[in-house]
Amino acid sequence: MSGVHFRSHNLMLQLKLRFLPSEFGMDPSRMGNALEPGRVTFDEKMEIRRAIEDAKIPHTYVSSNCFAAYFCPNLSQLTSFLPPKERVNVYGDGNIKAFFVDEDDVGTYTIKSIDDPRTLNKTIYIRPQDNCLTHNELIAMWEKLSGKSLTKFHIPAEEFLAPMKDMQFAFQVGITHFYHIFYEGCLTNFDIGDNGAEATILYPEVQYTRIDEFLKRYL
Repeated sequence: MSGVHFRSHNLMLQLKLRFLPSEFGMDPSRMGNALEPGRVTFDEKMEIRRAIEDAKIPHTYVSSNCFAAYFCPNLSQLTSFLPPKERVNVYGDGNIKAFFVDEDDVGTYTIKSIDDPRTLNKTIYIRPQDNCLTHNELIAMWEKLSGKSLTKFHIPAEEFLAPMKDMQFAFQVGITHFYHIFYEGCLTNFDIGDNGAEATILYPEVQYTRIDEFLKRYL
């Protein structure tokens, strides 16, 4: 920001800056009972939040849910970013809802929120209703688009968590996050309330990407 007074007079505008910490994903304030070791992500994000709020820094937190590029082309499989060809693991009964959001749309909503007084000192949740899908619905959507039927293997919660102890730390963190999303429904099992706002309601003019359109890129 220019502070040269013969060109501009912007120094005091720095007092109006708003901080958006690197959060996105799940809302860490709702993950107080998260499993180890994955809870480290949420604990550290909450430590940053406390520092921001103690310093009375204007802020907006963004909970963007599942990045589409990480969760959709691979049908939320842990071992690949590409679409399964023959079989697919289904988490539990596959009926837990989650929100999937194109990363470009996350950027659009985030930019819009930066100078919006409605999002000041609040959390905005990016919850496109057309992209609120169960694991079964995501798989069925891909099968319809691709014309291929996949063999489905349902993984009970205990079986999903069991191999974690033999994995590297980063994989253990990922496993627990998937568990909270697909077995507990941590992205959809709460109401936003007065301390938050929903991005697609705030900015109805944004034409967000539907997941069926997103998946067509991988045909």
